[in-house]
Amino acid sequence: MSLYLCCDCGGSKTSAVIVDASGVVLGRAFGGPSNFAYLTLEGYLSAVQLTVSDALKTCVTPTSIEPVPLPPNEPLFAAAWFGVSGVDSPSAVAAITPELSKLLAIPVGPRLIVANDTHLLAAPVRMHDDVSHAVGVIGGTGSIAVTFKQTESNEIQELGRIGGWGWILGDEGGGFHVGREAVRQVLEANDRASVCANPNVDGPLVRRILDHFSVTSILEVLTAVHLTDPTAGLKSGPPHAAMPREKRLSSISPLVFAAAYDDNDPLALKVLQTCAGILADEIAALLGDPTPEFPKLVPAKDTVISFGGSLVGIEKYRKIIIGELEKRGHAFAHIHFVDDAAFTGAQGLAASFS
Repeated sequence: MSLYLCCDCGGSKTSAVIVDASGVVLGRAFGGPSNFAYLTLEGYLSAVQLTVSDALKTCVTPTSIEPVPLPPNEPLFAAAWFGVSGVDSPSAVAAITPELSKLLAIPVGPRLIVANDTHLLAAPVRMHDDVSHAVGVIGGTGSIAVTFKQTESNEIQELGRIGGWGWILGDEGGGFHVGREAVRQVLEANDRASVCANPNVDGPLVRRILDHFSVTSILEVLTAVHLTDPTAGLKSGPPHAAMPREKRLSSISPLVFAAAYDDNDPLALKVLQTCAGILADEIAALLGDPTPEFPKLVPAKDTVISFGGSLVGIEKYRKIIIGELEKRGHAFAHIHFVDDAAFTGAQGLAASFS
């Protein structure tokens, strides 16, 4: 059976799409988080196995009600492509690849591709004859930007990258950063108001954050944010107490977007402008005319920028990022949002090998 599998492995979910040689979708499934940086190898493989097994239910004859066991009894896959958040080094690729080979019964080699998840966003460079470079920007729970060049042999070659450092060190413009920046700006507004005649700070974003943490004053948010990570078996307390600290902050991100675009809250809009500007600064570090000193810079005018991820999937936020890049002198030839990276990758895989 000639099946082509692509898995988009991210910090919020795993997306698996299986197509035939013509690119027709035969199976699709979603699973839990599979950012390799946040999981053990066993945890990562478990997330992948569960998701791919679900996707295979509609690919076998007869179709199965139960997930299809892996490894398969006979070869199923002609090729597979894994775009994995948190895979940022050759050692990470080397750790994952042989285990995926065993799981899917695909020999290690050119038909089993393991790379960072941004590589799935380079596919649109093949859609335009007037460009030979791509910038892939992921803005979901975390963030990363990677530049690519399409070679004369039609291969996609990585040139440069920035970000992808995880929530402790980076993830600018992603969900954690937006949540953290919202709390910071609310706290700063509260501090500044402490010397005013009317020290009360209010507004849609403030009220949404207070409700989210079930508190009545802004300084109580500090206690909620800094609670230690939950221990196993925690059964009492407010909902946020059961969240790891990183999730406590990233869970605020939807509140910021709601306050900004549903309530037109100036403070929430300022938070998004700040986060988008910082992400644009990072992307801009990869852009420009190449020089002997910086030969891997890519000129935006000859480049397609391709976005993927839940936050940059919000058009208004994406337009802020594009606007910030244009302010810095980087206007792109083409702009894409890839809302289904696993599907795009699976189709490209089938086209390459069938």
